[in-house]
Amino acid sequence: MAYNVSRLGEVNTAGGDAKELFMKIFAGEVLTAFETNNLMMGLTSTRTISQGKSASFPVTGKIGSSYHTPGEEIAGSKIGHNERIISIDGLLISDAFIANIDEAMNHYDVRSIYSTEMGRELAKRMDINVLKEVALAARASSAVDGLPGGTEIINDSFQNDGGVEGAATTQEQAEALAEGLFTLAQTFDEKDVPEQNRVVVFKPAEYYILAQNLDLINNLYGGQGAIAEGNIIKVAGITIKKSNNLPTTDTSVTGTYHGVDGTKTVGVGLTKEAVGTVKLMDLALEKDYQVERQGTLMVAKYAVGHGTLRPECAGELKLDTLVN
Repeated sequence: MAYNVSRLGEVNTAGGDAKELFMKIFAGEVLTAFETNNLMMGLTSTRTISQGKSASFPVTGKIGSSYHTPGEEIAGSKIGHNERIISIDGLLISDAFIANIDEAMNHYDVRSIYSTEMGRELAKRMDINVLKEVALAARASSAVDGLPGGTEIINDSFQNDGGVEGAATTQEQAEALAEGLFTLAQTFDEKDVPEQNRVVVFKPAEYYILAQNLDLINNLYGGQGAIAEGNIIKVAGITIKKSNNLPTTDTSVTGTYHGVDGTKTVGVGLTKEAVGTVKLMDLALEKDYQVERQGTLMVAKYAVGHGTLRPECAGELKLDTLVN
């Protein structure tokens, strides 16, 4: 006896396309997962282009001032100009194929799981690339003569003991990280980096070292955080965030995209002016029912690129030597 299969994507059991409802839900789930898991997109300067392979971001220097002598002609001041060209990296995709027969026999909704994973993967890849670029920006010089370059703050006490005699304790590490944040804030001030929207992203280990020592950080360094929530809001006027996507290996010698030696990177700091993102194709979703394969191919994709804009707006907290 044949069973009546309730097709999850069919409208009102009308006998039409058994996938008709899936794309709307699929798209929503991918977008939601991407937006929930993506940290760095909103922390960059972003331009959208309709065609082409790259975009130009203008970089301008500072303008001077002078006292005017009555009667003298005002001729205008010279301002340094340059540009940063950011290229599209290519089409990044996350895809899955679901066979009709498998979906019909399956006892749970695998499509929802796949679409969530697609959104998470694309968000992760974007964060990885942007965080690499922030580290590169912190090590770069300015494109405009007279403007400062990036900031590197080096202190081996950023890492705790790890069982190594003579290395920093957990409390000493927390103090070193807090002092590093104040040094970064001071350096940003000295480079005239705007105070608004300063962010530092730490690896989870360092973030939770600070979170475990919030009484110390709040009392000695004026931090804002809650032990009960395990979160740190601000230290030295800098918003603190965490990510597992900071660079941890040396990809500078392998030709890997946005190659950088991240083996000593503990955290990166930035404002939106530090890194630029150019979008050719924003996050988009496609589905294609393939009758010859008796299944549906689902693809989530985007085409973007990232690059350094203003290195003075980027900083890196890093080790001098590795403590194992």
